[in-house]
Amino acid sequence: MDLDVTTEFPKPLTDEVVRAADVVITMGCGDACPILPGKKYLDWELPDPAGKSIEEVRPIRDDIDRRVRALLAELTSRER
Repeated sequence: MDLDVTTEFPKPLTDEVVRAADVVITMGCGDACPILPGKKYLDWELPDPAGKSIEEVRPIRDDIDRRVRALLAELTSRER
């Protein structure tokens, strides 16, 4: 599935967003992110794509894609 990400940008994790989530994935958020009991938290350490060329960013994007697909597979297998 292709997504148009040309208008996308990082968004802060607010208490409201975290409350609505089952899994919270951060990428270098550290202590600044809201922590609520009963949520699954994953912190994915990834290189910062800021200032990198498109050729340097593609492997980061592909790594995120692999991780998201693996997480979706894990979550959907638990629901069965």
